[in-house]
Amino acid sequence: MKNLKVKAIVSSVALLVGAAGAVPASADGIMCEPGETYIMNVMVSGHPYWVPVYQGFKQAASAFGCETVFSGTPDYDITKQIASFEQDLVKSPAGILLHPMQSDPFIASINNAIATGTEIVTFAADSPNSDRTAYITSDNHAEAKFAAEEIVSQVGDSAEYAVLENPGQSNHDLRVTSLIAYMEANYPNMKLVGRQATNQDSNAAYRATASIIQANPNVAAIWIPEAGSAEGAVAAKLEANSDILIMHADVTPTTLEHIRAGNIHMSLNPNQGVQGFMGFMAVHLANRSEIFDPFNDWKTSGFNPVQIPFVDNGFAVITKDNADSFDLNVYMEGRDPA
Repeated sequence: MKNLKVKAIVSSVALLVGAAGAVPASADGIMCEPGETYIMNVMVSGHPYWVPVYQGFKQAASAFGCETVFSGTPDYDITKQIASFEQDLVKSPAGILLHPMQSDPFIASINNAIATGTEIVTFAADSPNSDRTAYITSDNHAEAKFAAEEIVSQVGDSAEYAVLENPGQSNHDLRVTSLIAYMEANYPNMKLVGRQATNQDSNAAYRATASIIQANPNVAAIWIPEAGSAEGAVAAKLEANSDILIMHADVTPTTLEHIRAGNIHMSLNPNQGVQGFMGFMAVHLANRSEIFDPFNDWKTSGFNPVQIPFVDNGFAVITKDNADSFDLNVYMEGRDPA
């Protein structure tokens, strides 16, 4: 089924690009005008997760002669991210690839951006009730199912487990709630003994994991929806001399070293470069929607015909065996980070 989904997505994109010759548009209609700029806006802008995403974004943009800017806030603060987004809009970019920290607080800003001529596509986390034209992410339900099955394969189907979480961020919420629901439906003898919010704070994760291990000496596994909290969790594991199995999503240089050392079992990492590349394609096509004429009512309804509810960028499984392929320093050798 997954392969069929990917083929359908690829076919849809091919149809979008290939349809340019079906309407009165020049072959250069998809190319950027001089100075045409697209922005990628994120929260916690110093996090290494964004680096390969932005590289994919830039690689796609360069193919069309477009300029790019990396933007956002270094803080984990929804008010500050919205402020940075509003500042980006003052520059009148052609489009913004946005990772909204929370979904609903961004609705008004996204809708205003689109109404005033800047196309918006979300990635990794979504704002589904806004007017954004597309959403690029990995399948968080699939990640959670994979994690649950892997945990059971390692610790058995009648063990204790725990989760850390980051309430309010849509993709992280799904990674946690989907895993818990999957365990309840398929492995009823798996017992959830700890569930604590750490909000991507490694110090909070250290304290939470230490508390979970102390209160539940038989806890066998812990699932974490992002890598920052995994850094704190593994520190607590090593200090307690525990054999708790740690699995998490995303990756940082620190968690990669712990995977290499065997302290973290594995990571499920979204294909970040694909996420950035397809994110640019979606926002650029939304800005160039006049190059094709789809078979629907977009002219009378007045909506942008480039509506892509979900593109799955896929995810990779990082283990000790393939960890070298995810070394960010090696990836960035010879690349411009700006």
